Formats: sequence, C-alpha cells, structure tokens
Amino acid sequence: MADELTRKRRTDAEHNRRHLVAVAHTAFARHGPDLPVREIARRAGLAPATVHRHFPSRADLLAAVLDGQVDRCERQLRAAMADPDSRRALSRTFHRFGEWQATEPGLTGVLSGPEFAGRRRAHAEAFARLVERARADGVLRPRVTVEDVRLALTALTSAQTGEAARRLTAVLLTGLLT
Repeated sequence: MADELTRKRRTDAEHNRRHLVAVAHTAFARHGPDLPVREIARRAGLAPATVHRHFPSRADLLAAVLDGQVDRCERQLRAAMADPDSRRALSRTFHRFGEWQATEPGLTGVLSGPEFAGRRRAHAEAFARLVERARADGVLRPRVTVEDVRLALTALTSAQTGEAARRLTAVLLTGLLT
C-alpha cells in the first residue's frame, strides 16, 4: 500500500513537471524568458511552491524549456538527414524553423548561452552536412554556400507571424534552390 502511494506521488510529480514545462514553453515563447514564475504557476493552475519544488529558479525552468527546444531541433535535423530527398529535407527544415520563429518569438536567441554551445555546434555541423548533401545532389544554385544557407535561415528570425514566415521561407528557398 505504501509503495502504491509513493508511485502515485511520483506519477503526479512527473505529470506536474511535464505540465509546467509545457505551460512555461508557451508562456516564454509568447512573452519572453523574463516572465515571472508566479505567472507561470498561475497559468499552470499550480501553486508557486510546486513550481519551485521542481525548478528552484526561473533559470532552471527556462533551461528545461530550452532543453526541449534543442531536442526538437535535433529530431528535425535527424529526420532531415534520414530523408533521401535532399530538396524536401532542406525545404522542410526551413519551413519548420520558420514556423518556430514566428510562433515562439520570446525564445528567439535565448539558446545562445554557453550551456548549449556543444549542442549548437552539433546542430550547425548536421545542418552543414544537409546543405552539402543538397549541393552534391544539384539541389542548390551553383554559387550558394553553406554560409549563404545559414544566413537565409537566420533571416527567418525577422518573421513576426506564421504567414510572414511562410512567405519569407518561400522567397528564400526560391533564391537558394535550383
């Protein structure tokens, strides 16, 4: 019986943690990383003490949200690398990145901290391999470099809405692809 209660609490605690990260992700994406923990607790329907039990500081909560962002980028890059069609893989990567930038403006640029440096480097290397594969397949215009494609991807951070991101993605891909 005691084991059942302990397991139940752990399940509830894990649910609360996942719920907090999801709510914090949405809140930080819309309002930026400086949103108070008390506001995130209110949005999650939990007491601030519950948030602090899982995440002692806002920085800890933000790190959990950003870790999820980095995981999502890694999954996207793995899927792109696994796609045998390099045009489709590169196009989907652009579209997804553009959607994330437009729908999560509060998280744009937050991943620049040193705690994610190694993972950012790995992402950059995977992206370069994706671009080089597209080049080898004849998908890129002849003079387009990896740096050109990175610059185009960075330009997507200027999109303020989903529609703007879609339009800008289309324009950029038209200029990059054959």
